[in-house]
Amino acid sequence: MTYDSYIITGPTASGKSAFAHKLAAQVGGVIINCDSVQIYRGIENIAASPFAGRDITPDVDGVPYRLFSVLDLTQQISVADYMEMARREYEMAHRAGRPAIFVGGTGYYISALRSGISPMPDISDDARRRAREMVAADPNAARKLLPPDFKFTDPQRTARAIEVFLQTGRHITEFQSMPRVGAVVPTARRILINPPIDVLRRRIATRVPEMISGGAEHEARRIIASRWDPRRAIGAPQMCAYVRGEISMAECIDTWITKTNQYAKRQRTWFRTQFDADVILNGAEDIDAVI
Repeated sequence: MTYDSYIITGPTASGKSAFAHKLAAQVGGVIINCDSVQIYRGIENIAASPFAGRDITPDVDGVPYRLFSVLDLTQQISVADYMEMARREYEMAHRAGRPAIFVGGTGYYISALRSGISPMPDISDDARRRAREMVAADPNAARKLLPPDFKFTDPQRTARAIEVFLQTGRHITEFQSMPRVGAVVPTARRILINPPIDVLRRRIATRVPEMISGGAEHEARRIIASRWDPRRAIGAPQMCAYVRGEISMAECIDTWITKTNQYAKRQRTWFRTQFDADVILNGAEDIDAVI
């Protein structure tokens, strides 16, 4: 049978993008981005986007692609913003009679698609600006505004928590404890592409130099010029450090590969504990197992 929606995920370099394209071509689906970095325009190589090295178009070989490279690096996006965009694309695919195929490795986007998000207050532009200025100026001081149980995973998440506190005087964890609402595809067919770790490491070691030769240095200069936080994308801090003359290209590559392997390990842990897959595949070859 053909499902009305799919979520395809897996660690970085697992082959999930290639699998999603094959599936979409076979079932007439629409591919919708579920990656918090690939949504940005101008860093396609660093983001390992399907559009790295190619023109950004609405379709690729007849397969519609949505929410890739749609935001400028100067723009901010929250999970709620992403959910609104994702819901709109899902509804358009549904009206067209096409399965919606969400693909990406961002765990909190995947979780939101399936389970919804906690209700959050509206945030003023002033609170948003102040929060980001505080995190950029002194992250440690900014974190003191937040409760001890808050998990500091990245600067954007920290800024989001601070802007909620500045706006309401209440901690974001209070809102997060409320029942979730607004799931987009709670019954989607869930597919995990999870190759053996040695295969994944070989792919990562091969892919990083290809990303650099594909234009990652130019993208790093764009990141620096736009003041986009490079810590939001694996490889961006290393590439930006190379552009600034702080490290050699050899060190850039070695560190980028190491950081990517570490990220893949964290992803695999999340998929094992948080993603209840309907189908788990070692590679991107078995379409018949999921339709």
